[in-house]
Amino acid sequence: MEIRKFLLGCAGLLVSLLAMAQYTVTGTVLDSATREPLPGASVYCQNTTLGTVTNRQGVFSLELKSGGYELILSYTGYQTRTIRLAGEPAAPLEILMTKEDKSLGEVVIRSSSEVADGWEKYGHFFVGHFIGTTPNAAACVIENPAALHFYLLKKSNKLRVLATEPLQISNYALGYRLQYQLDSFIYYYKTDISLYRGHCLYTEMDSTADLKRRWAAARRQAYLGSRLHFLRAYYDSTLQDEGFEVDLLDEKDPMKFTRVDNPYDSAYYAFTDSTREAELYFPRKFSVTFLRDKPDPVYVKEFNLPRNVGTQISYIELRYAVEIQENGYFYDQQDWINQGYWSWKNLADQLPYDYQPDY
Repeated sequence: MEIRKFLLGCAGLLVSLLAMAQYTVTGTVLDSATREPLPGASVYCQNTTLGTVTNRQGVFSLELKSGGYELILSYTGYQTRTIRLAGEPAAPLEILMTKEDKSLGEVVIRSSSEVADGWEKYGHFFVGHFIGTTPNAAACVIENPAALHFYLLKKSNKLRVLATEPLQISNYALGYRLQYQLDSFIYYYKTDISLYRGHCLYTEMDSTADLKRRWAAARRQAYLGSRLHFLRAYYDSTLQDEGFEVDLLDEKDPMKFTRVDNPYDSAYYAFTDSTREAELYFPRKFSVTFLRDKPDPVYVKEFNLPRNVGTQISYIELRYAVEIQENGYFYDQQDWINQGYWSWKNLADQLPYDYQPDY
């Protein structure tokens, strides 16, 4: 009898812990002018598989695991709204949506700088910088390329890409379908740097049990050493255990990096108990080395590196401090600039924030 009570108590504790590890977000989506509900509005968390639509009364509800998210709300003919979440709101959300100015969109699309046959001329180039050139990228397909418009801005020597509807991308390497709302993509020819901004909802593909096992293995491989893996390890104080080392650019020698013996030194890292956020900042460029795996041979060949390179190395510049949440989400994301291995790993190798490795 005592054993049974003990087991029941453990079960109750487990349920309590699981309940603490998730929260619910509810709200109503309304027209900002009429305050009429908007049924069928899309509501999802950026870069996750978590999404829903509003009911006839414009109401939605989402169950989220602990961590941070960007809640994206979109409705045809209305401006997209973004709301940052860091835990369960104190009250149901009321989201007011504003109608888009259609004339402004028409002016953008009819711009004289648009390349008439843009997909034929720049499609391959765009895919390489947006989806990537990795083996996983080779298994990705943009299902609606006609939605893309290409603008060559000669004075500023850059290529800009816009989309008239969310991009539908099939990632057959990792088993995801992506609905990517591309706000803009810009490639700077002078610096060979590309920047893109948008919102993405993941949906898991369905298939045979054997293919699902292969997708699970591919996802584990994509996760190991990734930025998502690194940020979660930083948050959990397990950088060394997970195989990461951090080096900081020398203040006087621009070619020398020095090991950061304590990445949790208050000069670089601070944790706030009340918000459950970890602030990360390095005053100069820093490098992240992942010791538990070699770089992909395709990367080594593409960048003419020695064949005996034994670790994955990425370089990061932080414009300002970033705030990290438990699930690896961080903000503001435009303040983080990748170089090296992580910059090679574009959309085709990214995983949603609600991904958890099964090991």
